[in-house]
Amino acid sequence: MRIHVTFIDRVGITQEVLALLGGRNLNLDAVEMVPPNVYIDAPTLSSEVLDELREALFKVQGVQAVTIVDILPGQRRRLQLDALLAAMTDPVLAVDAQGRVLLANPALIALCEQEPEGLALGDLFANPSLQHELLEQHFRLPLREVTLHGQALLLDAMPISETADAGQLQLAGALLTLYEPSRIGARLSALHHDHAEGFDSLLGDSVPIRTLKARAQRVATLDAPLLIQGETGTGKELVARACHTSSTRCDAPFLALNCAALPENLAESELFGYAPGAFTGAQRGGKPGLLELANHGTVFLDEIAEMSPYLQAKLLRFLNDGTFRRVGGEREVKVDVRILSATHRDLEKMVSEGSFREDLYYRLNVLNLEVPPLRARGQDILLLARHFMRQACAQIQRPPCRLAPDTYPALLSNRWPGNVRQLQNVIFRAAAISESNLVQIDDLDIASTAIAAHSSSDEVESLESAVAGFEKALLEKLYASHPSSRQLASRLRTSHSAIAVRLRKYGIPGKN
Repeated sequence: MRIHVTFIDRVGITQEVLALLGGRNLNLDAVEMVPPNVYIDAPTLSSEVLDELREALFKVQGVQAVTIVDILPGQRRRLQLDALLAAMTDPVLAVDAQGRVLLANPALIALCEQEPEGLALGDLFANPSLQHELLEQHFRLPLREVTLHGQALLLDAMPISETADAGQLQLAGALLTLYEPSRIGARLSALHHDHAEGFDSLLGDSVPIRTLKARAQRVATLDAPLLIQGETGTGKELVARACHTSSTRCDAPFLALNCAALPENLAESELFGYAPGAFTGAQRGGKPGLLELANHGTVFLDEIAEMSPYLQAKLLRFLNDGTFRRVGGEREVKVDVRILSATHRDLEKMVSEGSFREDLYYRLNVLNLEVPPLRARGQDILLLARHFMRQACAQIQRPPCRLAPDTYPALLSNRWPGNVRQLQNVIFRAAAISESNLVQIDDLDIASTAIAAHSSSDEVESLESAVAGFEKALLEKLYASHPSSRQLASRLRTSHSAIAVRLRKYGIPGKN
């Protein structure tokens, strides 16, 4: 039976309460003192003895209440702590200030195949220098790699302090958490997860984009290397992320490396990791690369055409058997990773010129997708522009604004060499500089280039004639696929009467 005695705090009252219990020869499993409360766990205490004990306790000056409780506060906290530790899938252990294990969760016990309580960290990890380093740095170390029972893990240490008698903080120990590299990879992937889910991120309803989505949804579920080609700025990484999200690996990390952004040695260590002491300045204990961090997930290699011949050979070996060696390492590492790659260059031409390995090209190009340029997605331009306008206004915290109808022809006729990325930048600048909630053609950087595409400055007689020439060329171009004033009005999002007037003005369609 467990009882709770409440009293008015005074000197000696606790001893008087405990003396009454001791005088009855009761076995006490636990006594918790939290003045003005005392909690007692006495398994042999019967109801009859409790009645007599309660009467005796009330005779003690200051005792206010005696109640039965189901569990002691400390026991409740211990059960809650055990449940919390059991729910943690990562191995966790608490150590004292000398580096000895005080507590371990079931995940760590299962990994060690023994109860590690009382072991020194140096013995647990078979690495005395690790314990020395942790104590020397007061458990303040950056994330580092360790080995426990032959498994490579990342160690995260958090110091625990307590208040000493003099009111100063002193080190009481630390909480150590061990992560599989792929767990860190999942966190890195989540940090960059700022896009819509799956193929919802690919905005557009044009025939080319619908064709791309249909093909991408088929290849996304096939667990084989995928090569994504397309001009710069078309959204190749969005396509790669969508394919990952729609694959069986969707719950594992998606990590990306731009092969053109780093020199060869850094790109190699980022992708494959490095062993302890691999080079001057290397992190102690080594570091896993993206392939290990993304185990069971996806690695996206952007600008694959810029990869050096040496890295091409190392990547080819990984694609052949799923194994690699870290920089400066001797141990073979095997992981399960799907490789998606992308480039805006003509890889077939590079293969014929000898600047890209033919065997690697065929290993990467098992499946392939071609992302269409923005100029081939005419009917998506205004949809994307409106989306980017809403996005830009929210980002710069300005009132919502919209595009004036006279901006549509300039947006639709521009060649967009930078594709979707260029369109996004143009809309962002327009939202930033426009003083009105209606963005005019003068706010768009591409307004002049759109007109220039149809007539040079030497041939322009006046602004009116230039605009008329541009308007006529646009209507002639669109009339072929939208052969009525109503269809054109719907396409250009303007009134039927306005389009009818312009068609008559320019004689469209012409006489056969």
